[in-house]
Amino acid sequence: FRVRVANVRNLKKVGKKTKAALDYDPGELLREIHRTVNRQQEEFSAIFEQQIVPELKRERIHILRRLELNDAQRIWVENYFNDNLLPFVMPVLLVKKRIRPFLANAHIYLAVHLRDRKKPLGDSEYAIVKVPSDQMPRFLQLPSEENQHDLIMLEDIVRHNVSALFPGYYILDTYSIKLTRDAELYIDDEFSGDLLQKIKNSLQKRQVGPPSRFVYDREMPSQMLAYLSDTFDVGKNEILPEGRYHNNFDFFKFPDFGLMHMRYKSIPPLPHPRLTGAEDMFAVIRKKDQMIHVPYQSYDPVIDFFEKAAEDPDVTHIKVIQYRVARKSRVVNALIKAVQLGKQVSVFVEIKARFDEAANLEWGEKLQKAGARVYYSFPGVKVHSKLALVRRIENGKTQLYAYLS
Repeated sequence: FRVRVANVRNLKKVGKKTKAALDYDPGELLREIHRTVNRQQEEFSAIFEQQIVPELKRERIHILRRLELNDAQRIWVENYFNDNLLPFVMPVLLVKKRIRPFLANAHIYLAVHLRDRKKPLGDSEYAIVKVPSDQMPRFLQLPSEENQHDLIMLEDIVRHNVSALFPGYYILDTYSIKLTRDAELYIDDEFSGDLLQKIKNSLQKRQVGPPSRFVYDREMPSQMLAYLSDTFDVGKNEILPEGRYHNNFDFFKFPDFGLMHMRYKSIPPLPHPRLTGAEDMFAVIRKKDQMIHVPYQSYDPVIDFFEKAAEDPDVTHIKVIQYRVARKSRVVNALIKAVQLGKQVSVFVEIKARFDEAANLEWGEKLQKAGARVYYSFPGVKVHSKLALVRRIENGKTQLYAYLS
């Protein structure tokens, strides 16, 4: 939704001549995407509620809602909120066209339906509360009976305590919402000016891009949804109903409670029969080209290739293409070491690797400071290849070793 769907949405705004050149109708494609996503979301909710939750209960793992808490758990939830969450929640009372907070990309918020206690017959009012899932764990373990594991979602802790955030108001209900923002880097002309600087400037705008999707709890009343969509300038083409909870990616951090029988068995990668542990990697490669099949085989020989090239006194040049660079990159560290040992290092850094642009820029700057020759993206071209070329002097002659991926 941050890129592909955002692009389709923008195509709806182009002129008739441009639309005529397309082999599809952007509006119809967008509607079909929404129908497919709705169907997938309903399927996910059904699988989660009808299969996963019952399976968890059989293992004595319970995800509780606030109305299911016992007295001890309620006290724990209130204390946790006051001691840990209160500094991070951001309650804002909405006033249409006058007060509306900025909704950060992909963050979970609670939309609160409330009414002034002094005006019990007055109009409904609405507020927004940011759930600090970027600061706190999404799943919290509650006080539980022996051999039982009770959990509560972070947003339900906020729900339970939301009345403390709005003294003087009746809390009528709360619903979760999430806004996804357009993350495409819109560069009008890659061929003129400084492309590197244009990308840096675009990165600064990414987190404040226009809405490309607004998801909400499908139980939310239509009047409240209309108020929120109007307040946050969300068009009907960006609105999608979902369940009570969003950001299902967080389930990757679901606690395992040490129940190893519920985890897939670890399958370690196989060592390479010739490269793993080789005393002279270059001799092995010189004898015969070698293929590494990751993830079934270990990636370590690739890292060893760069580290040994960096340390080998017979290596004079290393040239490499970097597409996506890890936060802690042994390959880049090896290249920096190679420069420090007097080798000529040339690196092409693809700074149009989506969502890794900032990391690639950072590594490119570190390589430049170390003394490597760094080249950045070409206009109109996006390089996905991972290539390397090592020049080594053997018996007075130049021998080349390549890595292709």
